[in-house]
Order: sequence, then C-alpha cells, then structure tokens
Amino acid sequence: MSYTAFSAIYDRLIKEDVDYARTCDFIENIFADYGISPEIVADLACGTGGVTLPMAARGYDMIGIDSSFDMLDIARKKDGADGVLFLNQPIERLDLYGTVGAALCMTDGFNYVLSDTALLYALTRLRTCFMDKGAVLVFDVSTEHKLRDYHGDKTYVYDKDGIFYVWENKYFFKKKLSAMTINFFKKTDGGYRRIVERQVQRARSVEGIKKLLCMAGFEDIRIFSSTELAPQKDGAKRLWFACQNPR
Repeated sequence: MSYTAFSAIYDRLIKEDVDYARTCDFIENIFADYGISPEIVADLACGTGGVTLPMAARGYDMIGIDSSFDMLDIARKKDGADGVLFLNQPIERLDLYGTVGAALCMTDGFNYVLSDTALLYALTRLRTCFMDKGAVLVFDVSTEHKLRDYHGDKTYVYDKDGIFYVWENKYFFKKKLSAMTINFFKKTDGGYRRIVERQVQRARSVEGIKKLLCMAGFEDIRIFSSTELAPQKDGAKRLWFACQNPR
C-alpha cells in the first residue's frame, strides 16, 4: 500500500464513509470504560490525521504514525498539526521514543498487515515496548463478511465532484486476501489525470484476531459492531476492538 498519488484525494473520498468526530467520541468512551486517562496516545496508520488531529484538539499528546510519507505530508499541513509528532514508520517496524497511555489503529490499519506472524510481532512489540501498564489498544477492522461477501469479486463505479473511479475487487478464498485495484480519473484543466492504486487487505475471523491479541499478551478484549458501543453482531461489515495491557 503506497498511497503516493492517492493521498491527494484520500480525504475527499474517506469523509463519506468515516465520521471522525464520532470515532473520537467512541475512543474516549472506551478510555472511560477501562478507567484510564491517557496523556500520550499513538495513532498507528494515521493517514492524513483524520483521528490524530481531532484527538489532539481534545487535549491528548498525539503521535501520528504512518508508512506513507505523502499521507503524513498532508497531515502535517493541516490546522492543529503543529503540536503533533508525526513518524514515517510501518506498523511492523514501530520504534517510538517512549511509552504511551493508549494506542489506536483505525480505518483498517491492521487489515493491511497480511501475515499473522507479522501482526503478532507488531502487537507484541507494541504492548511490551511502547505501552504503559494498563494502557489500552483501540482498533477497527473490515470483517471477513465485508471483504469476502460484500466486496468479493465486484466492481464499483463512482463519479462525483470531479473524481471518477472504477474499483475492481478480487477475493482469494484460501489466503483470505482481498485485492483491490482502483483506477481514478481526476479532472484537471487539461482533461483527466489517471491514478492507479493497488491495495491488498487480509480478512481475519473474530476468533483469529482474539487469538493473536491473547498471544501478544493483551487482556480484557471487548468487541463492538458500531461506534455507539453496540455489542458484536453477525453480519457486521466493520468491528471495533479494545483490549488492555495488563496492569
């Protein structure tokens, strides 16, 4: 996942699917439910700062981490970014300067870690090296149902506000991989500019994710089917997880 050219139009597209204010409310409700008041919060796979910056505005000392320099470059130029530390790092090779009171990974960040071995290593390293005792990890994932049954092998066409794209999906059942090729045509003064973005996500079962979290040493795992703290339910396209580093 590069997001090199895609980063320029990412915010315009994602805002239709993600309510960042509601996501931040959800995160703070999770903090309250676990009885923590973190000062420093790491936002893994932060992209253009959709969660990082609103959380900073709410008074948290934020660290935004992403593997895409281009996405971070956009985040750094936004209002409220001056007090945020941005780091250009992949989840699998996280290297912070100290520990944090909470860690976030929103909007499919862990889906892009394709190997269970790599994700287990990243989770274990995050917990043991960079999270305070009692710190909470909050993240969401696109579910198996969404990637396998909803996207599957389908093609979508989008045409709005000067952006036209064709989104082709291919699901590989044995490997539980969803391969996406998105052809964007962005309107310019001289016509249209074509941008091709290729991404791969890994579908994991709820039990598979819980197993990895337990193996990494997390406890008190909680699962929700909405940012309104609704309990986990079958058929959800997205699930939100929370878990805690033992005190």
